[in-house]
Amino acid sequence: MEQRIEVSRNIAALPSAVWRVLTALDEAPTTLRGVKAVERLDGTGYEVGTRWRETRVMFGQSATEEMQVAEVDPERRTVVVAESRGARYRTVFDLTPSADGTDLSVEFSGESGPLGAFAQLAMTVFAPLAKRATRKALEQDLADIAAAAERAG
Repeated sequence: MEQRIEVSRNIAALPSAVWRVLTALDEAPTTLRGVKAVERLDGTGYEVGTRWRETRVMFGQSATEEMQVAEVDPERRTVVVAESRGARYRTVFDLTPSADGTDLSVEFSGESGPLGAFAQLAMTVFAPLAKRATRKALEQDLADIAAAAERAG
C-alpha cells in the first residue's frame, strides 16, 4: 500500500540559497523545528550515498530514522530514501526558478510490504490522521527552509 503527499511553496530567494539550506544536513536541527538531531553516518557534504540518522518528534514521540541521499541535481532536485519497519520512504525535493524566487515542492511517499488483516484495518483507521500530520510537518519544513533561505538572501 503506497501513500503519497505533495506540498509546495514559493520562496523569495534564489535556487542557490534554497539549495544551501536544503542540503545543510548538520544545520537541520537549528533550521527545521521538527528535527531534533542529526548524526552523520557517511559523507561530509551532500552527495549520492550520504547517510545520516535524523531524529524528529511526531505525535509527541521521538523517532530516529536512517536516511540516504539517492539522487542529486544541484539547485534543481534531490531525492532522499529511508527504510524502517518494513516500509520504504522516498522524499523528492524539486526547485524551480520563478519570477519572485524559487518554487520548492516536496513529494513524500511511503510504501509498506504486505499487511495482515489487522494491520490493514489499522491503516484504514489511522492513515488519514498520519497523512494530515505528515502534511503539516512537510509544510512546516518548507516554511522553515523558506525563512532560512530568505534570511540568507
